[in-house]
Amino acid sequence: MSQPHYFIPELLSPAGNLDKLKTAILYGANAVYCAGQDYGLRAAADNFTREQLSEGVAFAHAHGARVYVVLNGFLHDEDLKDLGDFVSYLKSIQVDAVIVSDPGVALLVAKHGPLELHVSTQASVLNLQGVLAWKELGAKRVVLGREVTIQDAGALGRRSEVEMELFVHGAMCMAYSGHCVISNYTQGRDSNRGGCAHSCRFSYDIQFEDQSKKVSHFMSSKDLEGLEALVYFIKEGIQSLKIEGRMKSLLYAASTTRIYRQALDYWKEHGSFEAAPWSEWESELRKLPHRDSTTASLLAPAAADSVYDQEEHLDSPWLMAAVVLESSPEGGLLIDCRHGFMAHAHLELLPFRGQAIRLDTTRILAADFESIEKTKPASLVRLPHEPRALKGQVIRLFRGEA
Repeated sequence: MSQPHYFIPELLSPAGNLDKLKTAILYGANAVYCAGQDYGLRAAADNFTREQLSEGVAFAHAHGARVYVVLNGFLHDEDLKDLGDFVSYLKSIQVDAVIVSDPGVALLVAKHGPLELHVSTQASVLNLQGVLAWKELGAKRVVLGREVTIQDAGALGRRSEVEMELFVHGAMCMAYSGHCVISNYTQGRDSNRGGCAHSCRFSYDIQFEDQSKKVSHFMSSKDLEGLEALVYFIKEGIQSLKIEGRMKSLLYAASTTRIYRQALDYWKEHGSFEAAPWSEWESELRKLPHRDSTTASLLAPAAADSVYDQEEHLDSPWLMAAVVLESSPEGGLLIDCRHGFMAHAHLELLPFRGQAIRLDTTRILAADFESIEKTKPASLVRLPHEPRALKGQVIRLFRGEA
């Protein structure tokens, strides 16, 4: 009996800057989300100038991908005076959608765009009436609150005929859909206006009624990993799977996108995950800095076992080393170094598809072909030719046990 046909969800990756946008798309993202200099929730990220947004959209469209711009900060009246002009600019460069959390912002987008409207998880949409209310405001897609299960999301999508998007991977916030104000009180930084200090990750002294004390990270969530839940996303018809992490590294953008792309492509080819290389995929995700993982509320409401109480164990023995610029038999492998390394270092090339490739580092040359023993960040160097290397691929460095 043939397998039923299922829609393969869009893979939506984070783009904290232009480099990450291009990297995520090259590694298989169907779409990326990013921010301009204002209106988003990641003020500490590099974010995009108007010129960078224009270049990013052009690059994405040339590679068959889409760009969504976040306008989901909690905005006051003074924040709105230039928003109409920014929306008009986004329209002019053909941004594919904007992500909003405020009905007032949605109305401004309709007036000055219009642009395709997606509703941010910050809006905490958890029920059918909420989805339908946003549909009346023109929303094509809702990024549901993280408290909703995949099964509930599928039902909401079918009943409302609105696209559903859920987070599939990345850091989690202990507060309801991220509506946290702890950093407002501890450091005067408004998490809902782009200034989150991640106060939930700190250790706190807890004093109990019997006067005993405990030091704990009791508000820190484990990281979301929805790899094992992909079959449910697919069968419930969830349109988009979102990877968190606009402030994370280029290596993170490449690695997470690469693995989830491989998994979705595996289903597309085989129609099941029956013989899928789960251990290989999970091993690759473990090579990134991470907390313990949880499926949060994707399969059932999150419980106490989703709390992560060991914030000191976040390291990884792998570092971002370089990006491939070109490769030829005559010039070797020309790379843009992001981290210094010595000759004979353990470097691995991450291809856009397939397993990592160990690189030959027996000889390192400067860009002018002069022999060197050690590289420096922000320098161009040459390694022996690797015929499988392509421009834009990421190279990671193994630095030993974490």
